[in-house]
Amino acid sequence: SDAICNFVICNDSSLHNQPIIFNPDFFVEKLRHEKPEVFTELVVSNITRLIDLPGTELAQLMGEEDPKLPGANSTASGFFRSLMSLKRKEKGVVFGSPLTEEGIAQVSQLIEYLHKNLRAEGLFRVPGNSIRQQILKDALNSGTDIDLDSGEFHSNDVATLLKMFLGELPEPLLTHKHFHAHLKIADLTLFDEKGNKTSTPDKERQIEALQLLFLILPAPNRSLLKLLLDLLYQTAKKQDKNKMSAHNLALMFAPHILWPRNVTANDLQENITKLNNGVTFMIKHSQKLFKAPVYIRECARLHYLGSRPHTSKDDLDLLTSPGPKELQPVKSQKRSRLDPCHQEETQQRTEEALKELFRHVHNMPDSAKKKKLIRQFNKHPTVLTPGSEIPVSPAPRRTRSRSFSGLIKRKVLGTPVILERKSRDATPEPERVSKENVYLLQKCGSPAHMSQAKLKSLEGQKEESCRRMRAHLLSKDSSSL
Repeated sequence: SDAICNFVICNDSSLHNQPIIFNPDFFVEKLRHEKPEVFTELVVSNITRLIDLPGTELAQLMGEEDPKLPGANSTASGFFRSLMSLKRKEKGVVFGSPLTEEGIAQVSQLIEYLHKNLRAEGLFRVPGNSIRQQILKDALNSGTDIDLDSGEFHSNDVATLLKMFLGELPEPLLTHKHFHAHLKIADLTLFDEKGNKTSTPDKERQIEALQLLFLILPAPNRSLLKLLLDLLYQTAKKQDKNKMSAHNLALMFAPHILWPRNVTANDLQENITKLNNGVTFMIKHSQKLFKAPVYIRECARLHYLGSRPHTSKDDLDLLTSPGPKELQPVKSQKRSRLDPCHQEETQQRTEEALKELFRHVHNMPDSAKKKKLIRQFNKHPTVLTPGSEIPVSPAPRRTRSRSFSGLIKRKVLGTPVILERKSRDATPEPERVSKENVYLLQKCGSPAHMSQAKLKSLEGQKEESCRRMRAHLLSKDSSSL
């Protein structure tokens, strides 16, 4: 089932040498596009596991109610709020319009150019030339490609125009629906899992919550946010040249990507620090925030390849947490709960299957394979039940060696020898073996390794020794006489 993710079959010979791109979030994206309601329910259920969202805020996150934002009911109308609302009435193809893929394609030219010019001191803080910015803005609105490398524009012009584009969107890049969720995520650094205040920030839980929240952003917002945070991350890495740290960049971009529209600093009051710190955290950990958590990937995979439609992280932890040793008592309990009748029926089926298997082996023609199988049955006598009707044929014994040397060895060791004269070539057993033969056998080694010529030579040596002994005795007797 995992072959869908692991292999790509390509019949185009021109692409065989090209690298295969493996997307670990394949099933996540598939679920997002094919079943958005199921996907949203899966993600939101895990978000509420990490942060506390009351009924109203949860309904706002789900889009069931209009978000209640700070400053929305305020009667104060400042110059800043009026100016920003007037700017947004002048809508163009890109600037001031809802975010679209076309707008992202145009703005990506600015981001690509800034990646090459990150060493400019005070980037995103020092404003550019207003005339050059207007020329560049008109070109982007008209949909034309711009040669930013021609030297006509400065990196500060491009950086300021990028902030202007984000500030003129009808709603912040992180959307109004997600505003209260971001406030709660910022509090994760102040509390532990049990809800107690702590001085040690829980970065992993904050990263996990942002990963989940970014999954339910609209696709254009998520695409542009990824491009933007990656740019800011690379900018902060060169802060020794441009003097722009992650915190300084957050101060520049938080009002454009996170603050609700038409609000002032007075409307946010104590939440400004929290929001700025939240954007700082996003910049520092941007390389981890656009990957779906592992359990979300597994849930999406199970939705298509498994039997369960979707699962929460807690359910997956319960499935994977117990080890093999912990599961053994559970398995034994399940066995003990089986119906005795069912156990007896299973036993009968097993016995019948074993008998049938042995009948098959017994009826096989004589061969080395049959002998091998029978030996295996003999090694495990419990394989056949006591009620087995077919006896096990004994394995044939090996015939003992009837060579001359073997007979001598058995005679010397005192083993009785019983010969059955069934063949013509059987060698008769010698009546007795002399002490001299025993001595020669012990001296020269095992008779099994002697040749016929050697045995003859030994017999000759024996006769020669006897002749010398008789000569010696005769000479002794003659001398005594």
